[in-house]
Amino acid sequence: MEFSSKAFKEGKCQGQKVVHGEIMPLVLQPPEPNKGDLESLLLALKENKDWFEQMIINNSAVLLRGYNVEKAEDFNEILEIFGWEEIHYVGPAPRTHVYKRVLTANEGPLSEFIYFHHEMVLIKECPKKVVFFCEIPPPEGGETPFVPSFRVTERMLEEFPEAVEKIEEKGLKYTFTTLSKNDTASSMRGRGWEDTFGTSDCAEAERRANAAGMDLEWLPNGAVQATLSPRPLTKVFDGRKGRRMWFNLAVGTHGKEHSSAMMADGTELPEHVVKRCEEIIEEESIQFKWEKGDVLFFDNMALLHGRRPSLPPRRILVAITK
Repeated sequence: MEFSSKAFKEGKCQGQKVVHGEIMPLVLQPPEPNKGDLESLLLALKENKDWFEQMIINNSAVLLRGYNVEKAEDFNEILEIFGWEEIHYVGPAPRTHVYKRVLTANEGPLSEFIYFHHEMVLIKECPKKVVFFCEIPPPEGGETPFVPSFRVTERMLEEFPEAVEKIEEKGLKYTFTTLSKNDTASSMRGRGWEDTFGTSDCAEAERRANAAGMDLEWLPNGAVQATLSPRPLTKVFDGRKGRRMWFNLAVGTHGKEHSSAMMADGTELPEHVVKRCEEIIEEESIQFKWEKGDVLFFDNMALLHGRRPSLPPRRILVAITK
């Protein structure tokens, strides 16, 4: 399905790339100067809903820019047009519920780089879409870079075909340590286990962890170590041209203070392979400067995303949906 809607004008943004013939992000703007109000946007989305959803699949990232989207309530109205079922966030990132479907993005220190990942990649039911809204753009930095996941797989297979297939065959094993209490001031993984699992009851936390596909071990200091194994290295999803997505957290968790990644049988990942993968992911990344009112739609099956370090203030809101 080519770009054909008269309800939007195709625009450009700094950092935009064409990847295998697909524009990332596809920038959609008001078709006329007087069509940038919220009501005009909601009407355009309602009348072109199926087309717009196909654009998210075709281009992996779609950016609405130039519209009068001011606050969380406006953002939620956009989300309600599509009727996507929301999904409960499970993970260590500190977040605050803002309004209905809307949460804050990771509230960890702005000075830290949040590494590239598919949202909730290790959870059995991860979101299909992640949608961001820029309420306050940062004065410097703070971009939300993203990477076409299939390009990482393609390049890793070109350079390390045997290592990739060996890891794929064995699967991956991850361990994460979740704090005993929240520490959002000093860590981007600052949620304690009670907030992470939404309960203060240990037995219930274990039940919820098991349902999400992880095992828990309670540590003497009150923290919890979660183990997830085996997990795939890559995945292929329907409707995405048979592309093999780099659907893992191997680089982002390998050898870190509160996490680790290895092969499911306990074999260490080759250090040079992990290092080169990190370089490839950065080389394939795409980013643009946030502008106030931007609404960015990601196909979470197709894109890794992260957060560049930023000067304050920065306020990006998010919704994750099935």
